[in-house]
Amino acid sequence: MTKNIKKAAEKFEQWQPKSEQESFLTINSLECHTGGEPLRIITSGFPALKGKTILEKVDDCKKNYDQLRRALMFEPRGHADMYGAIITEAERDDSHFGAVFIHNEGYSTMCGHAVIALTKTAVESGVIARTGDVTKVVIDVPCGQIHALAYSQNDVVKHVSFQCVPSFVYAKDQQIQVDGIGTVQFDIAYGGAFYAYVQASSLDLSLVPEQQEKLIDYGRKIKQAIINSSAAELTISHPTSPELSFLYGVIFIDDSPNQDVHSRNVCIFADGELDRSPTGSGVSGRIALHHAKQQVAVNETITIESILASPFHVRAIETLTFAGFDAVIPEVTGDAYVCGKGQWFINAEDPLKYGFLLR
Repeated sequence: MTKNIKKAAEKFEQWQPKSEQESFLTINSLECHTGGEPLRIITSGFPALKGKTILEKVDDCKKNYDQLRRALMFEPRGHADMYGAIITEAERDDSHFGAVFIHNEGYSTMCGHAVIALTKTAVESGVIARTGDVTKVVIDVPCGQIHALAYSQNDVVKHVSFQCVPSFVYAKDQQIQVDGIGTVQFDIAYGGAFYAYVQASSLDLSLVPEQQEKLIDYGRKIKQAIINSSAAELTISHPTSPELSFLYGVIFIDDSPNQDVHSRNVCIFADGELDRSPTGSGVSGRIALHHAKQQVAVNETITIESILASPFHVRAIETLTFAGFDAVIPEVTGDAYVCGKGQWFINAEDPLKYGFLLR
């Protein structure tokens, strides 16, 4: 029997792969969350992705390394709602670095919660030199170039604001019949990704953790019904980038029980993932929708919270025409926290090396 538990624990910590007996791939990560939504930042060990653009790098990852995405997102290293970012070389000369976003189904075109965590950690780690209390960070992502500002106090980034890509309403006041639900009324807007926006109360839904399973079920069904629809206005086509032409998720909206909060968001995206944050690209699309409906003025800030009541603050800072659409430039503000570091071993002899999902 081991009597000195401290020495025993130290021995456990000193474990190393037996390279002469087994073949291991080691991938390291920095573990963060933004408003409760996880972000696994891949810091080393992942093969360098090829391509001049971020979209080309996404394609390379899909074709050649998708099994590593599954290994890092799926159980036992992750879970059904895991999210990650692979750091890449920048696409543009005036960007600091690039990012490929990964999740349980595949790849995202935009991710606001990831941008917030990446900006914080890039400044705090010295990837980007701090320039006083405000530091600019420019990141290339699949939907375009994102400009962010890190606001620091005593070398700690307290919050981050980023300007999203031009965001616009794609279809207003739509409805569809969904098996098991009935008639669903919704709008479609783009904020770096396309979302269908649904009033939760119209479906007798409450945006609380106790209803997470029902929210996931309804989100999946509504998303699939819209994707399968033959209606021309529901056939999503991005005006400049065909690779972005798909419905990413469904966002349920309801009033907040908290004072000074505009509303609550719950986003069901990818393969039934439930976003713990208010969803950065989602609130970008929402501010475009509110502005188009003349509900929010330019530079009017609203606070949108998540299912955990974690907030993002969003405003439309500029209006413009984008490829024929009336659009806005959203600015989203939130905070992130580092919650750990990871070292992940992928053993070639492990029959479950690329993971699995049980929800």
